Order: sequence, then structure tokens, then C-alpha cells
Amino acid sequence: MIAGFIHFIWKVFWNTTVVILCAGLVFIGFKANQPMSVPDAPEGMTYVEFMQDRIDAAKSVEPSRCGWGMMLSLATLSPIYSVVYTVVAINPDGMLAKMTASDPDIPQGVEDAKWYEVPGIWWGVVERLSWTMLGEPANIGCQFRAVR
Repeated sequence: MIAGFIHFIWKVFWNTTVVILCAGLVFIGFKANQPMSVPDAPEGMTYVEFMQDRIDAAKSVEPSRCGWGMMLSLATLSPIYSVVYTVVAINPDGMLAKMTASDPDIPQGVEDAKWYEVPGIWWGVVERLSWTMLGEPANIGCQFRAVR
């Protein structure tokens, strides 16, 4: 009896986790193929096209490890920063906001957003962080070519 109940709870937990992960992947796939909301991005450019362009740019940078190092830093830091910046934007008076330095990539005017608005806010942060790290022209560092 108890084993059956525990098995039922485990099944509900497992199925909920799978549904949430699949929904998240569908959301990311959908948003990545929509035009970017970053003002400096070429009109109509999607996130997928942007990343393809940046990968091509990383291949042409000398030394090559510099370009791939930027890609690696984006892959490792972006998930953390995007969540932190989203939380700070939604709760600007919270403890995390007090410990976070101001950054133009933190969205403004989204305080007390509804739960269903959070994924869109998060995706906007992902796009802005990616653009800041890989798309903006730099005088120092890797100096990727301009976005095409």
C-alpha cells in the first residue's frame, strides 16, 4: 500500500519534470527562431542565425582559442547571469538586487511581472547577454568581425 503510494508520487514527479523540460525546450526552440529583440541586431536576425554568425567569426579569430574561449564563457556564464538578471529585474528591491552591480543588460520596467511573463523576460536577457558578449564590437580582447 505505502509502496504503491510512493510509486505514484514518483511517477507524478517524473512525468511533471519531463513535461516541464519538454515545454522549456519547445519555448527555447520557438524563441531562438524569432527575430531578436536586441536593438543593435540586424533587422530580422534570429538568435540561431546570430549564433551561427558568431561561430563563423570565432573560427577566423587569431589565436583561435580566443574565439572559442568567448563561446565557452557564454555557455558557462549565460545560464547563471540570465537567471540572476531576470530575478533582479522582477524584484529590484530584493536582496539579490542589492548585491548585483547595475548592468544595461538587466531589463527595466518589469517589476512584479506575472509568472507567465517571466520566460519572455528571461529570453530577452539571454539575447542581450549574448549580444553584449559576442556581438558588440570590441577594441580589446578577441575582436570578432562585425555581425553580418
